[in-house]
Amino acid sequence: MMSTSSKARAAALLALPVLLALASCGGEEAPGRQPPPVTVSTPEIRTINEYAIFTGTSRAVERAEVVARVAGRLETVEFEPGGSVQAGDVLFTIERTAYVAARDGAAAAVQSAEAELLRAKTEYSRVERASKNNAVSEMDLDTARASRDKAEASLLSAKALLAEAALELSYTKVRSPIPGEVGRNLVDAGNLVGQSGPTLLTTVNRLQPMFVYFHAPEALVLRFLAYLADLDEGQAVRDGEGAVPAFVELANEEGFPHEGYVDFVDNQVDPHTGTIEMRVRLANKRLSLFPGLFVRVKVIGGQFPDAVLVPETSIGSDLGGKYIYVVGDNDIVEQRYVTIGLLQDDGTLQITNGLTGTETIIVNGLMFARPGLPVTPLTAEQFKQMQQQMASQGAR
Repeated sequence: MMSTSSKARAAALLALPVLLALASCGGEEAPGRQPPPVTVSTPEIRTINEYAIFTGTSRAVERAEVVARVAGRLETVEFEPGGSVQAGDVLFTIERTAYVAARDGAAAAVQSAEAELLRAKTEYSRVERASKNNAVSEMDLDTARASRDKAEASLLSAKALLAEAALELSYTKVRSPIPGEVGRNLVDAGNLVGQSGPTLLTTVNRLQPMFVYFHAPEALVLRFLAYLADLDEGQAVRDGEGAVPAFVELANEEGFPHEGYVDFVDNQVDPHTGTIEMRVRLANKRLSLFPGLFVRVKVIGGQFPDAVLVPETSIGSDLGGKYIYVVGDNDIVEQRYVTIGLLQDDGTLQITNGLTGTETIIVNGLMFARPGLPVTPLTAEQFKQMQQQMASQGAR
């Protein structure tokens, strides 16, 4: 698809031969060939931001695997695949009969242990009183004390078994451990689960916010950290306020519409690639991103003050590299080889070397200009007036 700047350039180039004909043939006959008309302007000088673009992968801020922790037949599926769930919501139920019976049996064992402890305490108190009157031997007192202590331990053991039975009973209701978006059920109702270990039933991904991970060259990361040090000594990374901004676009998007900020830089360089892992945090309010997407990440860095910017249509290219045509004295064209910097959102390009910003450059009509030959420089408004004149003459 042709960009807006490309369309404008094509329209201008198509119009130039006609304008040239009008200039040379309209009215009185010119004594010589008229220099070709071209559109000119002066480079723009403004402060721009450094940026770099990377390829990254989206990842959920939290991800949990929902598993069956007890064995049994899966009775019900309590959610709609792909829907939203809250932490603690019941997603599945497993048959409870055996676990209810085990819980009740453990509760009965606790009651029995409590009764036995009460009997042992009563017996110990009776023997202790009798020992004070030398009615029983010291051995009888020791035996009663041991029976009491054993009954106390038995009660503790019974309570532990009851707690375990109650816990296993609670596992028959399989709940979501986190809030988020639930996937599909991986096991249908009626199947046995948990027979030989935990059975994966589904997954839950928390999609708000969303993380995007990417790898950046170490040299760029060092510049990033140096810039970050100027932002309140790195406080920006911890709380997000004033942090280094980053923008993300999907494969079917343009213009990096998703705004976030860099919240993590790894603590080591990958020795195989010479890169460092970084992470962008996005709000993802519309849930337009989900885990596993390949995305483009635009990270904003420091500023370039007094940057020289020219329209993209003014850039030419040959074997010598990128060049710009400058209109000099007597409207003679001069070819300047330049070094291209960063492309801006408005379609202008940064020129890092080759221009001072005070020159008059050809914006449209490069194909009709030749170095060392004159041209007829027109402003954009003059070019528009000539187009209107051409249209009015054609209508007559």
